[in-house]
Amino acid sequence: MNFAKKIAAVALLASSLLIAGCGAGQIASVDVEKIMAEAPRVKKLMEEAQSKVTAEQQKFEQENSGKELSDEEALKVQMDFQRKLESINQAYATQIKSRMDVVIEEISREKNIDVVVNNSEDQKILFKGGIDITQDVINKMQ
Repeated sequence: MNFAKKIAAVALLASSLLIAGCGAGQIASVDVEKIMAEAPRVKKLMEEAQSKVTAEQQKFEQENSGKELSDEEALKVQMDFQRKLESINQAYATQIKSRMDVVIEEISREKNIDVVVNNSEDQKILFKGGIDITQDVINKMQ
């Protein structure tokens, strides 16, 4: 995200807080990259996804080894295989995101937080203030 977009996002966030409650809103941040790397539930789901991908690759190799296919047929088979892998990855990514959203919402309610922003190390949005709930999310994603 470029600098102008960050400034616009911060300005929008600040103005919405001022309108919503004269700046009295609680702001929190999460580092999604850290959650993805450390949360036990995410790790488990990623391992499951990798296992399914590996199983599909082995199945694909068994079904297609030694087959004589035209270039067109080979391309179709390869594209079908890629779609299947993308479908597996998308299903698990959706599951991870849904779980993370639910946990962030629960923590937000518990801590009376009004706004939560993604504040990863390489793309800081919130430089000062706010509550970092990253570890809370990791702990709750067992």
